[in-house]
Parts: sequence; structure tokens; C-alpha cells
Amino acid sequence: MGIRFDRERRLFTIETANTAYQMAADSHDVLQHLYYGRRTGSDMSYMHRRCDRGFSGNIDGAEENRSYSLDTICQEYACAGTGDYRVPALVVRNDDGSTCADLRYRGYEIREGKYAIPGMPAVYDNGGEAQTLIISLEDPVSGLAVQLFYGVFPDMDIITRAAQIRSGSRPVTLERAMSACVELPFGQWDLIHFHGRHCMERQFERTPLPHAIQTVASRRGMTSHHHNPFVILCDRHADEDHGDCLGMILVYSGDHRTEIERDQTDSVRAVMGIHDGTFSWELQPGETFFTPEVILTFSSKGLTRLSHNCHRIIRNNICRGRYKLARRPVLINNWEATYFDFNEDKIMGLARQAADLGIEMFVLDDGWFGARNNDRAGLGDWKVNLEKLPSGLVGLAEQIHALGMRFGLWIEPEMVNEDSDLYRAHPDWAFTVPGRGPVRSRHQLVLDLSREDVRDYLYGAISAILRENAIDYIKWDFNRAMEDVFSRALPAGRQGEVRHRYVLGLYRLLDRLTSEFTQVLFEGCAGGGGRFDPAMLYYSPQIWCSDDTDAIERLKIQYGTSFGYPVSAVGSHVSASPNHQTGRSTPLHTRAVVAMSGTFGYELDLNSLSEEEKEEIRGQIAVYHKYADLIRSGDYYRLTETDLDYTAWQFVAPDLSESLVNLVVTHPLANGPFIHVKLKGLDPRAVYEDEASGDRFTGAALMYGGYTFPVMTGDYPALQIHLVRVLFE
Repeated sequence: MGIRFDRERRLFTIETANTAYQMAADSHDVLQHLYYGRRTGSDMSYMHRRCDRGFSGNIDGAEENRSYSLDTICQEYACAGTGDYRVPALVVRNDDGSTCADLRYRGYEIREGKYAIPGMPAVYDNGGEAQTLIISLEDPVSGLAVQLFYGVFPDMDIITRAAQIRSGSRPVTLERAMSACVELPFGQWDLIHFHGRHCMERQFERTPLPHAIQTVASRRGMTSHHHNPFVILCDRHADEDHGDCLGMILVYSGDHRTEIERDQTDSVRAVMGIHDGTFSWELQPGETFFTPEVILTFSSKGLTRLSHNCHRIIRNNICRGRYKLARRPVLINNWEATYFDFNEDKIMGLARQAADLGIEMFVLDDGWFGARNNDRAGLGDWKVNLEKLPSGLVGLAEQIHALGMRFGLWIEPEMVNEDSDLYRAHPDWAFTVPGRGPVRSRHQLVLDLSREDVRDYLYGAISAILRENAIDYIKWDFNRAMEDVFSRALPAGRQGEVRHRYVLGLYRLLDRLTSEFTQVLFEGCAGGGGRFDPAMLYYSPQIWCSDDTDAIERLKIQYGTSFGYPVSAVGSHVSASPNHQTGRSTPLHTRAVVAMSGTFGYELDLNSLSEEEKEEIRGQIAVYHKYADLIRSGDYYRLTETDLDYTAWQFVAPDLSESLVNLVVTHPLANGPFIHVKLKGLDPRAVYEDEASGDRFTGAALMYGGYTFPVMTGDYPALQIHLVRVLFE
């Protein structure tokens, strides 16, 4: 396994435990993509035949060979302006106004370990896990140089991609600089992507690829609630356990675009990277630009295996710090209990009740700072409101810690209200277009994090809070999409760089804070799951999955999220019933079963609960602690889709010693059929015992025959079954 180079054929082969990736430099020095799929042990160039296709032109030097056209050849990094009319990975504007880039192979390097990307998060090597391949390409006329980076994690079936672009002796403007270009020359493919909206993120959608260009993108200044930067291309007949599947995840938190084209020959090309509709970047002679990273993984055994590959690389090689693999504290957030209407007595009343129930951390949400009694004022003024909290954060934290709980705080550093001391002092720090009224959202504007002075102010304000107060947790929110993106720190000709510079500035700020305050658990949030991506998980090992806390809606949200992201990254809470977003009434037990498939916590008014409900919460917390390690580090299996009358899912321990099966019935039927589900991931030779009933089953019986659930009635009933391996046959 690893990286091999056949010098005679100029053939590169990357092998992982189960996959192979091949490319070769041809006689014209064009780097061709040959294959990505199941390991074959063969040179796969034999698959690629050529013929003369009308209106597919020929590069200079190949005129007599009319079958050689970049318009029909699979390429590793396709450029515009060379006779390839398909979606390109690179578009440049040269200083003479032309848009041609003609990249030819110049050499390679193989390194031990994993490359890093300056100023951006990327998959990292824990030590001896990875290799790096760097392939050098150059335009012989302009001198534009591109290095393609491949990070290889053989045991995980993961390959990462990124590109470094260096200008030659003349200036050049990048108008598109994608991170990866992947070709699938044969097969019938479906596209799976994860669309949505605020309060309904990452909805699974699967469509056959037409002869067209399919786009999955966001230009909202964040990865967005609407289109996650994660796509799957799978064989038309692939399912959870069978068939070829290719996954691509962009490690980036800003505007993104994935384009997938099925061309005239049925070949499929996918390019992924920064959204070029809101991007340009000027390179002076000798300057470089690094693209963000794309994570690639291939499974020949269906969607479940692909998801497991994604879960492991994100959990182990994206997430960092003391909490990356650690059990997270069960928390309560006061937002849905109080909103802005609270004082110190009310907060401490909730905290005392939470401590009595066994909750481990109290999180104070929006409204604790400045003139913040609603969402129209105070953002940017990160000083405690002493009218609400006379003891300040110091005194409040001391009181909560005295209850045996940890203390957390909500902040939204990237935003500012016009009604704030910060905006009155520095209106130029906010994104607005000169001479025009701003587009407002939630009465707030976006601060220009591309500016060092803005980042320094935010670092100073937040670090002071963390130094002066005993803070254990920060919830970092981002509650609007970007518009009016104009920086007064850059000239007119470079405004196309602002959005990417903003993201780089955000990463600098987060890296500075998380590196200094290593004891703090950071949780990402953007109105829920509007910035749910691997790059944010590099700084915060969990992200608030959605502002929709309705358990039944969460089934669909968490189902879609599970295809690419591990359960350990999913912020999920038990909230009030009727639910504040949907008005739906759901049993407390069901709400807990759903929330346990995440970091687990509560978001409701404990004062409104009966003694019976409080006792039930004590039991839920005990159950969660019992299963927490299994949920966090076990393999996750989707047992059903979400269009049935029920949803079932399962966790299996890495050593197959135990499993937790979860079922929520979303539509109980009168005189209906039994719910019968085949379990997954168990040891077929072992005997498992249902811990509650004492019933015993072989793993083979549960997987090949299945499990029949008892009849369940009422509003949204739920069941958990804990199976423990007791012996081998």
C-alpha cells in the first residue's frame, strides 16, 4: 500500500487498504486521470480508448492525431482555454487579458507524513499514518506552476487533494481555483447531496446524473444550511451495503461550489472548491495561492462503508484537542427557557435544578452582555450586563462551579449591531457597500475579519473573557448570511479576494484562541447547522446540528448528517414539548433517544417540569453515561431510510462486544404489520443478550434473519435495545 511510481510508463499508483487511484503523464506531458476504485493490481490505462469526436479540437502538436483532444481525455487538473469545454478546475486571466492555462507534467516528489496547508485546516497525520505525493505541473508559456498535493491514509481508505498555484514572471488573476478534479469515465451514476434550509439542514436527496452540469453550491459567505460541501457519486444500484460509492468533502467554511458534468461520452467529471462566482485572486510574479483541501474516499461496499471512512478521518484526523475523543459533559442551555428575559436569580434557579438532576454543565446563551435585551442591540460589546448579572461572570461562574457544574457561554464574535458602542466607534469595520444602505439580517451586520485590526479587537475581547472568568465551554454562533461584502482595507481591484480573506481571518482567530485556551470546549454554530463542515470541526469538535430541536424533525436532519459526519460532532439536545419550532408534542423518552445520537444535553425550562419528568431526566442522564462511549466511538449504522413509518439506527462497539439499537415510530398504524429490521455490524459467530429482557440471539440471526419489534402505540413511541456479547458459539 502507499504511493508507487513506474518511471518507464510515468504511471502513479496510490493504494489504500481497499482502493486504488491511478494517473499518468502521457506523451504530451498531460497528466491524465486513469482510475479511482477498488484495488486491481493492474495498470488501468488499457480502459481508455480514443477516437476522433466532432467539435473536440486538438492541442498544438497533436494535429495529425485527431483522436487526441483534451475535451475527451480524463485529466487530473483540467484548465480552461485549452480546448477542453467541460467544467474546469482552473481558470486564470493573464496580464494580456487571455484566459489560457496549459499545464504540463514536470516532476514529482514523495514524502513521508501528511502535507499541511498554510493558514487553513486540513487532515493531519497522527504519526506514521500518511504519505504525501506532490506532482508538479507548469504552463510552458506563462510559467504558471501548479503543485497537486495528495495525502494518503492507507488504513482509512482516504486520499486528500489540494493545489498550490504559483505565478510565473508576469502577474495573473485566478478566476477559478478548485481543490480537486475527479473523473469517472464509465458507469451509471447517481448524485447524493444534502440540501436544506434553516431548521432543516442536510436533507438527503438522490438523483440520477443527467447529461448536464449539476451544481451544489453556496455563496452565502458560509457553507450554509442550504447546500453542504459534501457529495456522493454512487452506482445507480448502490445501497447501504453494496455498490461503488465516491465521497468528496470540502474542508472549508466559506462560499463553495461542486460541479458534476456528465458529458457527450457519458464520462463524469466532478470539480470541488471555492465558489468562483464570488472569488478572484491576484498573484504578483512569484506569489502563491493554496486551495482548501478535499477529502476523497471510495467504497465498493456501499454507503455505510463510505460513511465509516468519513467518520473515522474526521473524528481522528480533523478534530483536535483534549475533547476530540473525550466524553462531552451533559449540558443545559438556558435559551429556550428564558430567551433574553433573565436575571441572575433566574439563571441560578435553573442551575440549581440542573445540578440536582445530574446535569454537568450550565450554558448561558444570548443576552448576557452590553445593552442586549433583544436582537437589535449590543452585538460587538463584549462586556457583561451588570444589571442582569450583578455578580458579573466571575461571580456567576463561581456559583455554578460551587454546584459541581461547569460553566459555558454563548458568543457571536463575527457580528455587530448598528446599535452598539463598537459600531459607533468603527462603522468601517462592518461589511457595507459605500453609498448604499446595508442588507440587514436579524438586525446585524458582519464584521470584516479579513482585517487584522478587527481580528485583534475580537481576540482581545474574547481572550479577556476567558482569562478573567472560569469558562469551560464556548458556543460560537454566526446568525446571518453575508451580503454587502466590501472591505475598506482593500483596493477596488481586489474586492474579489475579500470573502476568502474573511475565511482565512476566521481561521487565524480561531486558531489563536483554541491554541491558547486548550481547556475550553468550543462548539460551533451558525443558526444551528449553517456552518457544519470539517474545517470548523478542526477548531470545535462539535457543532450545534440545527436550531430545530423537534425530535421527529431531527430524525431527518441527523440521518442526512450521518452520511459524512460522526455522531461525536453532532450537538443535540432534549427540548420542550410542545416544541418551540414546530408545536409538536413528543414524549420525553423519545426526545432523549434522538438527542443521545449526539453530544446530548437539554434546552428547556426545568421549572415547568413535573417531579415525575425530573426523575425521568435523572434516569436519561444515567443511561447516556452508560452508553456514551459506545455512541461516541462506535460504528454507526442506518437501518432504515426516513420515508417509512419508523426510523431505526444502531451503534456497534469497535470490538463488536456490544450494540445499541434505536427505534422511533413516527406513524403508529392501527392493526399494522410488525416492524422488522435486520441489524448490522455484529459478530455472526457470537451470541448477544438483550440486557433488558435476557433474550439471546446469535449475531447471524439478528443480521440475516432480523429482529421483530413489539407493537408500539401512542404518539411517537421510541425504544432502545442494548445487546451485549455473552459468548462465542
